[in-house]
Amino acid sequence: MFHVDHLILITGLLLLLGIASSKLSARFGVPVLVLFLLLGMLAGSEGLGGIEFENYEVAHAIGTLALAIILFDGGLSTPMAAVRSVWKPSLVLATVGVLITAVVTGLAASWILGISLLHGLLLGSIVASTDAAAVFSVLRSSGIGLPHRLTSLLEIESGANDPMGIFLTIGLIEIVLGRMGFGLGLLTLFVKQMSLGALVGLAAGYSAIWTVNRIHLPAAGLYPILVSTFGLLAYGLAASLGGSGFLAIYLAGIMIGNSRIVFQRGILLFHNAGAWLAQIVMFVVLGLLSFPSRLWNVAERGVLVAAVLMFAARPLAVVPLLLFRFTWRELAFVCWVGLKGAVPIVLATFPLLANVPAASLLFDVTFFVVVLSTVVQGFTMPLVARKLGLQTPAEIQPPLTLEISSLRHVDRDIVDFAVSPQSLAAGRLIRELALPDGVVIALIARGDKTIPPRGSTRIEAGDHVILILCPDTRNLVNQVFAGRVAEGPPTMPVADEG
Repeated sequence: MFHVDHLILITGLLLLLGIASSKLSARFGVPVLVLFLLLGMLAGSEGLGGIEFENYEVAHAIGTLALAIILFDGGLSTPMAAVRSVWKPSLVLATVGVLITAVVTGLAASWILGISLLHGLLLGSIVASTDAAAVFSVLRSSGIGLPHRLTSLLEIESGANDPMGIFLTIGLIEIVLGRMGFGLGLLTLFVKQMSLGALVGLAAGYSAIWTVNRIHLPAAGLYPILVSTFGLLAYGLAASLGGSGFLAIYLAGIMIGNSRIVFQRGILLFHNAGAWLAQIVMFVVLGLLSFPSRLWNVAERGVLVAAVLMFAARPLAVVPLLLFRFTWRELAFVCWVGLKGAVPIVLATFPLLANVPAASLLFDVTFFVVVLSTVVQGFTMPLVARKLGLQTPAEIQPPLTLEISSLRHVDRDIVDFAVSPQSLAAGRLIRELALPDGVVIALIARGDKTIPPRGSTRIEAGDHVILILCPDTRNLVNQVFAGRVAEGPPTMPVADEG
């Protein structure tokens, strides 16, 4: 058996166990990040698998690619309405908030770990960014929803704060190594990273939309790959020019996901699957990179650093910045959900690759803090949401989706509405809805049943109504159903008849 055959077998087994871990997460409410990391640790040199892996350069490369894929998928699924509603507080929290978190944590870490102030600030920068994907996976598995504005805030913050954490980490590494000083040099790096990242991301997003809608590819499966290509180009070009690749790929994703493009649903499903695969691979690899014996050696100090991060740094960053924009219950919840994810662990490989003194200590403490934060905050998050009275009914999941592909632009969209009890359509016959011309109800899904629509069919709360409509009638239809689209992007082109 060739070496590659063993590698394929091990990869298949790890992916299978990773998917099984996600099922356990959904059933028991265990944060999926923890399970993936534990799987990697069990497969590692000090675990049952005995796999020897301590290549930080490879881990950094895998982690960076995986994060880019995850951020791109996050941008594709972020509705522009959410961006418009909370972009100001989200942006402040993702920049100034990350800076405050890094400084407070860094000052404490310097004293707790007995390292220099610069090394402490470097650790603070590494662990400053949050991972809202972990937040929503825990909430979904618990059947808890959040107010839309709060959900939007956490979503936008999680996508926008990674570039700031990366900038601070790179900047402090340069300062620690004596290549840059505080002040003008750091400010120039910040402006360059953010401005180039934003410009390249917007340009790549626009180019992707223009190209996808005009290229007329012969196979539907090529469209998701083409969109992925523009995402990777956005990251690579921005990074090559000295900008933030993560910001570029996230903005490109937002632009593409909120535009009318052909084969849109297939593109979204492809990238969602890619994000899950990237998440499993990244967390398992990072788990392989850890050594439980070394984590145990830093456990006592790691607990103190994590406590400062959760109970001091995050609240000091959140409360002053959001004080007059959110209620005290919402502020308390945002303070508590500063979960750490893969980004800090990937960032902790930067000092190792740059040969920064005490880099191994920074990596081990970061890994311990991430696991502890995810376990403690992840397990208690549903309880905190309930105690604060912030839980809302979980979003109704459709029992089916309508799959229609289009390889060129047409003048119809498919929209799926979840009918809430407050909807104007709830309890009315279809013929009483006074839908605009050009709007057709294609199918009604009720529980496990599908109902062919007729004029005498009554719409009930909890139904999923799938409509085919002209784009210019969208606002009127929204008013009739008095709700938001249950899934997918704002529009979805359909195929030509015949």
